[in-house]
Amino acid sequence: MTAPAALLPPLPGHGGTGEPVLQVRDLVKHFPVLSRGVVRRRVGDVHAVCGVSFDLHENETLGLVGESGSGKTTLARTVLNLERATSGSVRYGGRELTELSRRRMRPLRRDLQIVFQDPYASLDPRISVHEIIAEPLRIHGRYGTRGADEVRELLRLVGLNPEHGNRFAHEFSGGQRQRIGIARALALRPRVIVLDEPVSALDVSIQAGVLNLLMDLQSELGLSFLFVAHDLSVMRHVAGRVAVMYLGRLVEIAPARQLFARPAHPYTQALVSAIPLPDPRKERARKRITVQGDVPSPVRPPSGCRFRTRCPKFAAQLTESERTACVEEVPALADRGSGNPVACHYAESIELL
Repeated sequence: MTAPAALLPPLPGHGGTGEPVLQVRDLVKHFPVLSRGVVRRRVGDVHAVCGVSFDLHENETLGLVGESGSGKTTLARTVLNLERATSGSVRYGGRELTELSRRRMRPLRRDLQIVFQDPYASLDPRISVHEIIAEPLRIHGRYGTRGADEVRELLRLVGLNPEHGNRFAHEFSGGQRQRIGIARALALRPRVIVLDEPVSALDVSIQAGVLNLLMDLQSELGLSFLFVAHDLSVMRHVAGRVAVMYLGRLVEIAPARQLFARPAHPYTQALVSAIPLPDPRKERARKRITVQGDVPSPVRPPSGCRFRTRCPKFAAQLTESERTACVEEVPALADRGSGNPVACHYAESIELL
C-alpha cells in the first residue's frame, strides 16, 4: 500500500518553493519482449525506467537530460499515466495516479498536460487551429458561451494572431505550430506541464523565442515544468534543477548552476564537458572527459552500476576491490558529500565550466 503524500520522505536538493506538486517514488516501467513466430512468448523485458524518484515543486522547472534511449520520454509519459507503471508511486494532489483508470484520470488531465516533441505530428491536420485548441475545453465541458473568446485569448497569449484561428496547422511554421501546441496545453489552466523535447525539432533561431515564451508563461501563470531534453545548452538556461538519466536510472540531481559548474557523477561530467564554450581560449584549455563504447542494451543492462561499462574512472582509477563494488552493488541515489543526490560509489565533484 502506498504511503499518503504527506508521509512520503522529501528528497534532498529540491531547489523549489513550497510543497511538491508532484511526487514520484521508485517508479518502474518495463516493456515485454516477445519471441517471433505464430505463438509469441515473453522472452525478456526492456528496462526503460528503473526505480526513479524525484519531486516537482510549485513554479519550478525540473530538467530531465540524457542520451537517446535513456528512458526520458518513457518516464515523462509514465508520470502522466499515459503509460501504465510496472510499479512505484506517482502522487498529485494527495492522489495516487498509478492506480487510476483512464476514466478516473480524466478530471486530473485538467491539471496535468503535455507538449510533444513534434509540433506537426501532435496536431490534427483535419481541423482548424481554433478547434485544436478548443478540443480540451469541449471534452471537459468548459467551452460554453465564452469558448471562442478563450481560444482567441490563448492564441494571443502564445504570441499568435487570434484572427488566424480558422487556418490549419500546415499553414504555420514549425515554431508557430509549437506555440499552438502550447496554447492547447494551456487551455484547461493546468498546474503541471510536461515538455517532451519541445524545441528539438525547431531551428536554432526559433528555439530562443519558444523558450522565452515558456519562461514568461511560467512566471505569469505559476506553472511547474518537467522539461525533457538532450541538449544541455538549452537546459542550462531554462531549468532550476537538472536530473540526469542513464539507461533507465537517475544518476544525479542538482541545482542547474551547481551541476554545470561542479558535476559529481562521471556520466554528468562527460555530458557537461561536451558543451562548447564561446571563448576559444577557454575551450582549448578546458578539461575534456570522454566515455567509450555504446549504451548497453536495456534488455540486458549491466549488473551493479549501469554506467561502469563506459565509465572512464572504472578501469583507470579504481582498485580491484572498488571495481568489484561497481559490478556487484547498485549505487543508491544519495548525497555523497556534494550536497545533492548522486548515484555513484566514488562520486567526486570537479570544476569543468
